[in-house]
Amino acid sequence: MNLTSIGDLARGLTLRSRSTEIKNQIETLSYELSSGRVQDLTGHLDGDYSHLLDLDRSLSRLDAFKVSTAEAGLFTDAMQLSLNTVAGAVEGITASLLSFGTSNQAVTHENASTQAENELNAIVSALNTRAGGRSLYSGTATDVSPLLSADTLITALTAELSGAATVADIRQRAEDWFNDPTGFDAVIYQGSDSELAPMQISENESVSIPVTATDPAIKAALRDIAVAAVVADSGLNVPTQQRTALFKQLGVDLVNTKDQLVRLRADVGSTEARIDQAQTRNNAARTSLQSSRSTLISADPYETATQLQTVQFQLESLYSVTVRNANLSLVNFLR
Repeated sequence: MNLTSIGDLARGLTLRSRSTEIKNQIETLSYELSSGRVQDLTGHLDGDYSHLLDLDRSLSRLDAFKVSTAEAGLFTDAMQLSLNTVAGAVEGITASLLSFGTSNQAVTHENASTQAENELNAIVSALNTRAGGRSLYSGTATDVSPLLSADTLITALTAELSGAATVADIRQRAEDWFNDPTGFDAVIYQGSDSELAPMQISENESVSIPVTATDPAIKAALRDIAVAAVVADSGLNVPTQQRTALFKQLGVDLVNTKDQLVRLRADVGSTEARIDQAQTRNNAARTSLQSSRSTLISADPYETATQLQTVQFQLESLYSVTVRNANLSLVNFLR
């Protein structure tokens, strides 16, 4: 029988190589056990990355939609809050105008105009609100505030109403100026005539927010409250009885404007609901995709723990063999 043996140096090299191999296996299995995912993706997937890449692409798209829906939600929430402020101001001045309009006392008229001016300031401030550094009611010109100050509006409207003495004349002049492209839209409105582009909130859904400070409901509120703010100006010389009649009519008109604002707020609320629904669907899809991805690249914890225990035993056995080889000598061999 032929016996084949290797020298001590070769044996030592073999043992060190085997030790390094086992240590690498322990390191790999320890990583997989702690992280829950395989380290060698290529071997685990047999070199086919198509499904994994498709999952990653879908998750990346959902990440983008997460940002866009958050921005759209912030925008519509801020718009709803500002419209709530506008509606509150309209409601407050409406009640005052209807009650103040029953008196012919000049001081009462002055009080009504003062309150109207205060409410006008509140409305202009609400419409100039920004969300995320973007103006809400400026259309595509989100870098500028949509309206100049209430004082500027009052000054411009006062000039337009100069010489008007009757209710019909005052209301007609105010309406003409607010509807004239060279009037309110050119003098007071600083935003763009173009509406914001639709915001993509999911793979096949987008939402539009076409509201600007030139919306008919908003312009009607600004117009009637601005008229109430200037009508008591002594420079206009509007007769006391005409002021009373005008306040009554403005109060009635603002009741209708309140209804228009309710519809406008309902439209924004509907958009908010669609955004919330899209966020819910996107989050559900993201959870499902993440679960599929985790299943695809995960390492079975029981199997990994069993392999790790086996490899550790192999390393211990290798150390035992190494120690025994290190203790070999000619004297012990001849005994």
